[in-house]
Amino acid sequence: MDSLQPNYRALIIGSSGAIGTAFAAALRQDPNCLEVVEFNRSSSAGFELTNELSIEQSFVHFKDEGSFSLIIDATGALTINGKGPEKSLQAVMGATFNESLWINCIGPTLVLKNLVPTLSKKRCIYAKLSARVGSITDNKLGGWYSYRASKAAFNMVLQTTAIECHRKNPEAIFVALQPGTVDSKLSAPFVDASKTLTAEESVIQMLAQIDKLLPIHGAHFIDYKGEAIAW
Repeated sequence: MDSLQPNYRALIIGSSGAIGTAFAAALRQDPNCLEVVEFNRSSSAGFELTNELSIEQSFVHFKDEGSFSLIIDATGALTINGKGPEKSLQAVMGATFNESLWINCIGPTLVLKNLVPTLSKKRCIYAKLSARVGSITDNKLGGWYSYRASKAAFNMVLQTTAIECHRKNPEAIFVALQPGTVDSKLSAPFVDASKTLTAEESVIQMLAQIDKLLPIHGAHFIDYKGEAIAW
């Protein structure tokens, strides 16, 4: 990450998943990175994306431990309580929809709320794993109601946060990242493994692309190749 100041600190949320693990490993190979802090449910007992108090308690100590120049939130879920994405409107269930909103939008919003104060006052990047299906403009196939809605909702949160933070730190960058179709537990039930990227391949490309991003009055929404995705 040549665009960040020397000896920068990085924080990976959801570092136990395939992509989060790959992010942590890649950043540890960066000679410019002083420290990679990994955060997941195993490293922080009691942390739950569906519990506001647990999120606040889990991140409160970070505010006193120095700033981060790179924060990556790699959390998210496509299958909720054993149920995959809905193929039709009639398959939508309120409880499952609510859980998806918590895991993919409300929880990450509260994480964002607690971590923005820890960002560096110089150039910094807050990246959140997103999905192309979170694009309202790019929706050509329909279906996947709760997952699409939860991802689109967080995209709005990220855009709004970027606008607010730009007033105080014009060098801050916020980006929603589409990692491609990665061979992982999340994608396994829905795609042919032969058509996927490894987590390592995806992460190397995503890091290269976010390193090139310029500050804007708002958030970026890009895929792992650096191509812009319509909101």
